[in-house]
Amino acid sequence: MLDGVSLDQLRTFIAVAEEGSFSAAGRHLKRAQSVVSQTLANLEGQLGVKLFDRSGRLPALTDQGRALLADARAVAGKVDRLKARAKSLTTGLEPELSVAVDSMFPPAPFIAAVAGFQQKFPSTLLRFDFESSAVVDLVREGRCTIGMVGSWSRLPPNLTRQPLLTVSVPTIVSPRHPLATHPAPVPKAVLAEHIQLVHIDPAAVLPTQGSALQPGRFWRLSQLGAKLAFLRAGLGYGCLPLHLIEADLASGALVQIRVEDAPPEGRVIYMSTIYRTDSPPGPAGRWFIERLEEAVSERPNEKRSPDRRHEHRPPGGSDRLVLVRS
Repeated sequence: MLDGVSLDQLRTFIAVAEEGSFSAAGRHLKRAQSVVSQTLANLEGQLGVKLFDRSGRLPALTDQGRALLADARAVAGKVDRLKARAKSLTTGLEPELSVAVDSMFPPAPFIAAVAGFQQKFPSTLLRFDFESSAVVDLVREGRCTIGMVGSWSRLPPNLTRQPLLTVSVPTIVSPRHPLATHPAPVPKAVLAEHIQLVHIDPAAVLPTQGSALQPGRFWRLSQLGAKLAFLRAGLGYGCLPLHLIEADLASGALVQIRVEDAPPEGRVIYMSTIYRTDSPPGPAGRWFIERLEEAVSERPNEKRSPDRRHEHRPPGGSDRLVLVRS
C-alpha cells in the first residue's frame, strides 16, 4: 500500500496543513474541495493512520499527522530541489539577478561580492534592495532571487537558509540619556520607563528572538540612518550593528550600556543568505553567494556563523540601488 503513495497526495496533505482547511487548500491547489478531501482520505487509507481530526469546524492535525507532516515536507522539498537543479542545468546563465539585503548586513563583504560580480558576469543585470524587514517577503514572492536576513526573521518552509556571518549589535544611548549613567546591568523594569528605538517590525521577529524587544514604549524607525540620528539626539535607546557605530563609540557620541539578560559584550545576530527551495539561484546567483562567503572569510574582523554551510544602508542613503552592466 505504501508504494502507491504519490507526490500529489503529499502536496495535498501539506496544503491542507498549511492552509487550515480543505476549501482553502483547494483554492491554493486550484482543485475542488471534494477532490482535496478524497485525496486525503486515500492517503490516510494507504498510510493506515488518521492525519486529520474532522470533528471540529476545521480539520486539525492529529499527533500522527503532525509527526508525518515533517516527513512529507522533506520528501516534497527534495523533489523540488531535484527539479530546480535539473532546470538550472538546462537553462544556463540567468539574464538578471535580484538580491534583497537586510539593512543590518555589513557593507564590506557585500561590496566585494558586487565588485567581483561585475567583472565575472558583465552581461547579467544585477539589482539589489536594502530593506529593514521586507527581505523575506521579497524572496518568498519571487521578486528577488537571493536575500540576506538576520536570525530573528520568520521563514516560511519553502525557503532555504545558508548561515553566513555574525554581527555584533550592542545596546547604545547618547551620553546625555539617563540610561548612560545607570549602574549595569540595567534592569528590564528601568528600560520600560524609556523609549526603545527599533527598526524591525516586531511582527516579523521570531518569538525566540524577541527578547531584545523590551516591554514598554517603542518608536519604529525603518531606516538605520534615522534611528542613528535619534540615538545621537538622546531620544531613546536601541541596538545597532557595531560596524555602523564604531566611530560614534570611539568619539563618545554614543555609549554602550549593558542590559539585564544580555551578554556583557552585547547581543550577536546571525546573518544568512536565503532563497526559494523550489527556485534556487542559477550559476550567477550561486557564484554571488560563494563570493560572499569568500569575502567574509577574507576579513579577519568578520565572524563566520558557527552553523557554517553554506545592511548596511548608508545614513540618509537611497533604499534602492541598481547596477546595470551592458
